[in-house]
Amino acid sequence: MNKMLSSKQHFYSSAELSKLGLSHYKINKLIDDGKLIRINGKIYENTSFDGDESEYENVTACIPKGKICMMTAARYYGLTTFLPDSIDIAIERSMKVSTIPDFYQIKLWYFPEKRYVTGETFGIDSSCKFPIYDIEKTVIDILNYRNKVGIESTKEVLKKYLNREERDLIKLHRYAEKLGCKKILETYLEVLL
Repeated sequence: MNKMLSSKQHFYSSAELSKLGLSHYKINKLIDDGKLIRINGKIYENTSFDGDESEYENVTACIPKGKICMMTAARYYGLTTFLPDSIDIAIERSMKVSTIPDFYQIKLWYFPEKRYVTGETFGIDSSCKFPIYDIEKTVIDILNYRNKVGIESTKEVLKKYLNREERDLIKLHRYAEKLGCKKILETYLEVLL
């Protein structure tokens, strides 16, 4: 049974295990044998994984459909010197999270559907892929939630973004307009430029 589990894949969903031909009985046997660890009702950790671990991948595997966002994403993109004490994860407002692992400090952000589906991409950390919002969407989210994030942190993120050579101001404006932050962005740009 263990031969079916790839040492290159860190997490398996119950659907993936089922596609490998593993019944609930066989999955429970793998758990009893220490080959799998049940993270929640749908996600299992493969103990024979031999790649590099990424806390971003670990957290997003534990929160299905969760996406790295806000100051955690800003830190990933090098937009802040702030070291968050928790990992910011976005989920859509109507979603439910059954189990939050207690081995990570996680802050959930409940985004409206339009904000949740806009700007998703994938980041890579220690060769692991994980869902994260792109850099422009991250800046707009931080501007939108500036009162929760803090004005100084918001200014730092926007300044560092504007100093990047590969910034995309057209995309930034498009997100601001789509997500109702156009006036806020213009005000900040007037002050900072």
